[in-house]
Amino acid sequence: MKNYASCTDEALALLYIEGDNRAFDELLARNQQKLFTYIMFVVRDPEIANDVFQETFVKVITKLQEGKYTDSGKFSFWLTRIAHNIIMDGYRHQKSAHIIEPTEDNDLNKLRSSELMDINRENEYVNTQIMEDVRHLMDALPAPQREVVYMRYYQELSFKEIAQLTGVSINTSLGRMRYALINMRRMARQHNIQLNLEM
Repeated sequence: MKNYASCTDEALALLYIEGDNRAFDELLARNQQKLFTYIMFVVRDPEIANDVFQETFVKVITKLQEGKYTDSGKFSFWLTRIAHNIIMDGYRHQKSAHIIEPTEDNDLNKLRSSELMDINRENEYVNTQIMEDVRHLMDALPAPQREVVYMRYYQELSFKEIAQLTGVSINTSLGRMRYALINMRRMARQHNIQLNLEM
């Protein structure tokens, strides 16, 4: 009897490709909590998270059976990437469903440009002040949380890149970001700071 516990995720994936269904059961058991936590962190809705989770594993099975997986030593990255793509597809679909076509009585050319310029200048000032407040809030965060926020929003790094640069798991990077946002929202409420940027 095969000892699945001693196999890497990559080895289990290759065993499943060869027809070993129990290898996939072990792969699922190892990754389901971590993957669901990631999905839930992004979508923040248990029902949507369940749908994304199920669709992710359907795609994983399909890709494995079609031979579209090669052992690169990073099965969990591959799995998270599939979930990420499904989430982004969902957002794109949601966004396109809410596009409103302008009507004749809703012509943007009728706006006077000087009024628009004043609004833009005011929004720019407000946004500059908000970003300054965000920097002050960041300074009050514990160092690991501050580092993740900086890397994600100011350096625009992915959580994978952040994890690699800081020597922690993606889950740890996600957890630090989650706590940083919770802490910043709490501090913003305590100090009555507005954090919504004007468009």
